[in-house]
Amino acid sequence: METLGIFRDVETAGKAVESLLKAGFVETQITSLTSVPYPDGVLVKTDQRTWFRWLALAGGIVGAAAGFLLAAGTAWVYPVQTGDKPIIAFYPTGIITYELAMLFAIIGTIGGMFLEMRLPPRGEHPYDPAIAEGHIGISVAVPSGDQRSRAEEIMKEAGALRTTAEETL
Repeated sequence: METLGIFRDVETAGKAVESLLKAGFVETQITSLTSVPYPDGVLVKTDQRTWFRWLALAGGIVGAAAGFLLAAGTAWVYPVQTGDKPIIAFYPTGIITYELAMLFAIIGTIGGMFLEMRLPPRGEHPYDPAIAEGHIGISVAVPSGDQRSRAEEIMKEAGALRTTAEETL
């Protein structure tokens, strides 16, 4: 079960998060929902590791290997002897290797972007249309009804415009 509080500005949302933490809620239970990208720690500190760069790097490495195997492998399987020149030419193989490395790095970056944005969404999460209009939502994952009512009370004391509770999958 998650409880969602809607706040008018960052200051009141920050007060609510501080009050929730003082009341014994853990930072992993609290999530901020905003239409503006705030840095980590402004409202809730997540310490979430990102795989974004590593996916782009892995894509680039896989692409470079695929490009080299494509260019060098094709020249090796179908050799065309031209004088004393090597069968696997350096510059054409380098160009194909570079191009496929960049292509796969871009694909890895797009895949990492979808993972970071959690798209497609997994499970239901509470949402209020006021968040898209500039308000800030603070969501608290609570296991019991007693904690839900305590979280709602704390958020209302901090200045929440409204609170809602929803069952999540």
